[in-house]
Amino acid sequence: MSLQEPPSQEVNFIGLSRNDYKGGASTLCKGCGHDSISSRIITVAYDLSINPKRVIKLSGIGCSSKSPAYFLGQSHGINGLHGRMPSMATGAILANHNLVAVGVSGDGDTASIGMGQFKHMVRRNTPMVYIIENNGVYGLTKGQFSATADEGQELKHAGRNELPPLDVCLEALVMDCGFVARSFAGDPRQVETLLKAAFSHRGTAVIDIISPCVTFNDHEESTKSYSYGKAHEDVVTDVSFVPAREELTVNYNEGEVADVEMFDGSVLRLHKLDSKYDPRDKFAALKVLEEAHLKQEFITGLIYINEDRPTVSELSNLSETPLSMMKEEQVRPSREALAKLMAEF
Repeated sequence: MSLQEPPSQEVNFIGLSRNDYKGGASTLCKGCGHDSISSRIITVAYDLSINPKRVIKLSGIGCSSKSPAYFLGQSHGINGLHGRMPSMATGAILANHNLVAVGVSGDGDTASIGMGQFKHMVRRNTPMVYIIENNGVYGLTKGQFSATADEGQELKHAGRNELPPLDVCLEALVMDCGFVARSFAGDPRQVETLLKAAFSHRGTAVIDIISPCVTFNDHEESTKSYSYGKAHEDVVTDVSFVPAREELTVNYNEGEVADVEMFDGSVLRLHKLDSKYDPRDKFAALKVLEEAHLKQEFITGLIYINEDRPTVSELSNLSETPLSMMKEEQVRPSREALAKLMAEF
């Protein structure tokens, strides 16, 4: 997939305006962080001149899973069963590997009922951008604690959470995900940059975005609130995205900036705010996540990247022509071929 920045503010390289990337009017609560993420997706898809008719939007159940209706109105979209979106995405990509897959899930849809599906999707390295809109509660069903809620957190109607939280970035790392990032809905520039990088990644790109629930979980004590996020966000990498069409120049001191070339020729320029942290080091990524958990902070930026893992499409030895575009006689054995096969048993 060729990714390019737009030539002007009116239309991009494929002749579409920003309005062509919009979806329906949001029905989420006013001020919901999910709507901010939808706006970032619209901007990024426009900037990169992604053809919306090549995009498939996938989601499960929950407030987050309503989000795909609010961006890329010209794209294909499907809501699946609760927690089962990763299987749909894998099937869709295997049927047509020319699709650009965008999955939007939530902390309930991914970290609770969908955890098994999520981890096997990462294990297969299904080529897709997988966004987790993480607010720590089940907003669609009146604010019960989700699996990412903090231990000891108290909510007016849900009581006190006595269970430790799951860290979806840590879970993705354990399954050897090649692109793991975390951001904050209140930091639009960082969200956009990470999304651009995710779209250029060849496999599963997981972005966990803390997205405050303004109705049930935006009080000062919550680590998923806007105020807590602004006060406790710890940025470990400041990422710049350099499209392949631009001249690539490098000017940095040792230990401050590193360039990672993506499969499509674009480059991630990593401005390491902590010179000791390298997002290409998996053990460093695991360590920084655990330290952040102990300090009750959440780190943002590109946590880990590895461009070398083959995708499920590559491992399946798929033909250049997508399976969905082949003629019936190409994918369905003849009666004679089936009879011959059965005779061998």
